[in-house]
Amino acid sequence: MSLQRKPYFALDAEMLGNLVTILKDFGYIIYGPVERDGAIVYDIIESAEQIPRGLFDEQSPGRYRLIKKDERRYFGYVVGPQSPKYVLYPPQHLLFKVRKDGRTFIPRPDGKKVAIFGLRPCDLKAVDILDDVLLKGPYKNNTYWTLRKDALFIAVNCIEPDNNCFCTSMNTGPFAKSGCDICITELLMDGKHVFILETMTDKGAEIVNRLGCRSATEEELDAVSRLMEEARNKIRKKLNVENLKEDLYKNLEHPRWNDVGNRCLTCGNCTLVCPTCFCSSVFDRSSLSMDVAERWALWDSCFSIDYSYIHGGAIRQSIMSRYRNWLMHKLATWVDQFGTFGCVGCGRCITWCPVGIDIVEEANRVRS
Repeated sequence: MSLQRKPYFALDAEMLGNLVTILKDFGYIIYGPVERDGAIVYDIIESAEQIPRGLFDEQSPGRYRLIKKDERRYFGYVVGPQSPKYVLYPPQHLLFKVRKDGRTFIPRPDGKKVAIFGLRPCDLKAVDILDDVLLKGPYKNNTYWTLRKDALFIAVNCIEPDNNCFCTSMNTGPFAKSGCDICITELLMDGKHVFILETMTDKGAEIVNRLGCRSATEEELDAVSRLMEEARNKIRKKLNVENLKEDLYKNLEHPRWNDVGNRCLTCGNCTLVCPTCFCSSVFDRSSLSMDVAERWALWDSCFSIDYSYIHGGAIRQSIMSRYRNWLMHKLATWVDQFGTFGCVGCGRCITWCPVGIDIVEEANRVRS
């Protein structure tokens, strides 16, 4: 695999802070990777010094650990428990507020511009899927639109995919093809530490121009090509998606559903860490003086028995039926609804399941 010889730029690693500074000059609130409570999460950053260095992650079903390896590398890990959904579709957000005098307040776009630094290619596809769900129906999600419309994405290509990654099966990674403004590949070569930058939008090009980068050398681009090939070969987990939807529909009564239903704890971790799960519920609250009432949206999970409560009872009473509903939606009915899978192969649901249930293994067993 070789890179097309369009303009690529090289930014010396010690200049990474300049990129953060320029983003701030453009008025962006920057979310970047930080280490917290033993995991890589997104939070607002003010400088590149807050981006952890030397950390790698080890992931397997039901297990996540950060380890220190190479003190120089910035992006040795893949994905943590949070995805861009956490920034663009907050876990809890105000829908509207009503006063006793009849005045109503609906949150409006406030000009807040968000830049997310360090997205992985699978998460770019997840944002694309959320766009379809939350923006392209008859009603736009106002909160998501407010944060999404001016958002700037700086993606980082994966050169160290983890055991639970299966992005190559879902055609979402490990290298970004679109969906971001700037794409970065971290390169450590012959004592040099540089970031190879590719601009994908005019906005991204404007920012890179301000950086004053030099052009990437042929030697650096060849090294990136080798890393791309190596990264693809490192991904061992595979899900054959050919006829997957049809095979799952044929096996709605497969005994494997009962087996996984006996292991699932219905904790909802898989839906909370999933970058495309969008289910929410609403709740109301009022002030003690009873002159103001608010309606809030809160992430919910189809693993909750109350989520399917309709007309005096829950539709999906058993754990088996709730797991089957979730997996079928990700890999079959989502295709009918939106024309694509609802899974991007990030592997978060496998890593953060406390009993290590593996969506790839379950889908393969059911269709067999």
